[in-house]
Amino acid sequence: MKYKTLGKTGEKVSILGFGAMRLPHFERDEDINKEETDKILSYGIENGINLVDTAYNYHAPNLVDKGKCEEYVGNFLKEYSYRDEIFLSAKLPSWKIKKYEDMETIFESQLKDLQTDSVDFYMLHHLNEDYWKMFRELDVFEWMDELLSSGRVKHMGFSAHTEMDWIVDIVDDYDKFEFGLTQLNYLDERYQSGREGVEYLSSHGLGTMIMEPLRGGTLVQNVPQDIMDLWDMAEEKRTPVEWAFQYLWNMEEVDVVLSGMNSIDQIKQNIEIASRTEVNSISEHDLELIKEVAWEYKQRRGNDCTGCGYCMPCPHKVDVASCFREYNVGKMLNNPSASAFHYFALDPRTRADRCLHCDDCLNHCPQMIHISEDMKKVEEFFGKEEDYV
Repeated sequence: MKYKTLGKTGEKVSILGFGAMRLPHFERDEDINKEETDKILSYGIENGINLVDTAYNYHAPNLVDKGKCEEYVGNFLKEYSYRDEIFLSAKLPSWKIKKYEDMETIFESQLKDLQTDSVDFYMLHHLNEDYWKMFRELDVFEWMDELLSSGRVKHMGFSAHTEMDWIVDIVDDYDKFEFGLTQLNYLDERYQSGREGVEYLSSHGLGTMIMEPLRGGTLVQNVPQDIMDLWDMAEEKRTPVEWAFQYLWNMEEVDVVLSGMNSIDQIKQNIEIASRTEVNSISEHDLELIKEVAWEYKQRRGNDCTGCGYCMPCPHKVDVASCFREYNVGKMLNNPSASAFHYFALDPRTRADRCLHCDDCLNHCPQMIHISEDMKKVEEFFGKEEDYV
C-alpha cells in the first residue's frame, strides 16, 4: 500500500480508503452481512488500508434516515481491536439539521454507535448551496470550533455535491477545514466541482478525498465492446478498473480514493492496483485515450444539454440542468441506476415530474432542446424512487 499526506491534517493515509456505503447486506432489510463484511474489512486493514469512511445514513433503506453502518463499524472495530490502527471518517447528515442543537444530538449518537470518544476525520455531509446557507445561519462555525477544541474531532472537513462557486465559498468561510470529499472520475471532470474543485482544494492546502471513482461500478460493469476496443489501443494495457483508478492516482492533487468494496475479490484487486500506481505515470497517448473514451460515452446522451443554465430559474422551480445532467449520465451508461442516486438526491420539488409543461423556457435554450418534452423522458427514464430501494 502507498500513503500520502492528507493536506493540512498532516496525517499519512492510504491512497485507497474503505468506503462503507455498499457493504455486503441482505436485500430485504439492509442488514449488513457481518460474516462477509468482517472478512473484507479485516483483509483491507491487514493489507494497508488505514482509512475507513462511514456516514449516518449508510445502509438505511432510503439513504436519508439513520442507517446500520455506523453501529456495525463501531462493533467491528471494537471486536477486532482495530480502532487504533485506522483513521475513522464520519459525517453529519446536513438534511437532518433543523436547529443548532440537532448537530450536537446527532454527533453524540454517532460517537455512541461508533463506540469511540473521537472521530479522526469528520465532515459536514452532502454540502450544496442550500445546506451551506442553512449551516451559516445556524452558526455551525462555533460548533465546529468546539468539536476541535474539545478533541472530539481531530480534523474537520466536508463532503460536497455542488458547483465550483460554492466550493470556493465553503473553503473561504471556514479556515479550519483541512480536507474535502468531492466526486471525480473520468466521466465527471466537469460534473459539479469536478477536477477543478480537486485542484482548488489542493492549491489551498486541503487534503482531497475522492468519491465515486467507478461511478457506482458503472464504469467497469458491462462495458460496451466499442469502449473495450478503444481501451485496447492503449500503449499500456489496463483493465477498466485500472483505468478508472489510475486516472485519479495519476494526479498529484488526489490524496485518497474511497472505494465501496463489497467482496474479497474487489478489495484484493483494488489493493493490488493501489500498490503499483504512480503519479504522472500515464503516457500522453493514453491520457488522450481516456478523453476519447469519455467522449465516446458522452455521444450516448439523451439530449444536448450543456448545463449553461439559460433556461433557469424555472418559474415552477424545476432544476432543469441537474435533471438533464443525471438523465444524460444514465443514458450514456445505458443504466438508470448509474445516476438514480444523484437524481433522487435532488429536492423533490425540483425534479422532472414537477414540470408543468408551460414552455416558458423554450426560447431560452441555445441548444434548442424542447425542454418540457424531454422532462417527460427524464421522468420515464428514472421511474419511481422506490424502484431503487
